[in-house]
Amino acid sequence: MEAVRRLMDLRHRGRAEDLPEVLAAAAPLLDAEAAIVLLVDYGQLALHPLRGTRVDTATVLAVEDTLAGRAFTTAQQQWLDEGDGGALWLPLLHGAERLGVLEFRVKAYPPAATRHDLEVIAALVAELIASRRFYGDAVEHTRRRLPMQLAAEIIWNQLPPLTFAVDGTIVTAVLEPCYEVGGDAFDYAANGDVLHVALFDTVGHGISASALTTLTLNTYRNARRSGLSLADTCRSIDKWIRSQYPGLFVTALLAELDMPTGTYRRISAGHPAELFLRDGRALPQLPTPNTLPLGLGHMIARPPRVIEQQLEPGDTLVLYTDGVTEARDASGALFGVERLSDFLLNALDEGIPAPETMRRLIQAIVSYEDGELRDDATAAMLQWRRH
Repeated sequence: MEAVRRLMDLRHRGRAEDLPEVLAAAAPLLDAEAAIVLLVDYGQLALHPLRGTRVDTATVLAVEDTLAGRAFTTAQQQWLDEGDGGALWLPLLHGAERLGVLEFRVKAYPPAATRHDLEVIAALVAELIASRRFYGDAVEHTRRRLPMQLAAEIIWNQLPPLTFAVDGTIVTAVLEPCYEVGGDAFDYAANGDVLHVALFDTVGHGISASALTTLTLNTYRNARRSGLSLADTCRSIDKWIRSQYPGLFVTALLAELDMPTGTYRRISAGHPAELFLRDGRALPQLPTPNTLPLGLGHMIARPPRVIEQQLEPGDTLVLYTDGVTEARDASGALFGVERLSDFLLNALDEGIPAPETMRRLIQAIVSYEDGELRDDATAAMLQWRRH
């Protein structure tokens, strides 16, 4: 309780960078020699000690091929027995969002009751990181391994957490190149029984693209919060883009999922169709597009068409921008829809959690283009379970 009290004091005062010192002082109260926060970087490649951690007490650990990384990717605790003690890694989860891991250096593997107490501490630490990160830059300094371009800074500050889960339904997304992205974005919101999800791909790159993306995201949110229908939301975004950026456009998928029933409704505004996966196979794609890209809607008289699809429990939908399927290898061969579908079906067959599937997908895309993407690549996975 004393350890909890010390940590709780940070809720009302202190910064994220004060957390390592408080944890170091609280570790003996938890029968631990050290307690260290390791946050995942933007590329989700490695776990880094939170700024403010003593450099002699922690090291950077790769996500791949380490027990700490396994705790992050599986959201399950991992133990390393070192003979005269060991290390216990617990996932740091803010809701369903993976922040990193909390490392405890202990003299022996803790009994079940102690492990439960440490899980409570990890949950509290995750809440503190999420709530205190905006009062300083320690979390951003920790997560950034390269300078972030201004266009990417603007976009990341607009986005919700990468992963959200409610009542058995999960939505999780990835963006790459994470330090340079400017034209892609996603958004979601759970309101009552409805989960709203949107994916946008803005024409252009850099600051001009990020400015257009910012307008698009916030117009989408304004329409959603004003209670507009899916079709009227599409019209509203189209109108504002045409008004403020005449001649430019944004492709988009705008979707709504009724979570109790699994009724999925969506509009494709000049955007690639989402992948529709069920029982280990890819189903036929939903009709696309249903209207012109946002900003060009005035060129046709008919209103946006809303497509409705009844999902079955366990169905998976994957929304993506063309930067995913149009990635090219050294020979010029496209990554393509078929390769994307096979990758996702294999991950589902192996039971890999949705956030980890998305992390692995983006790494596969980057590797396919030999480490440097030619275009923004963004994808979002939506899985429905009846609750």
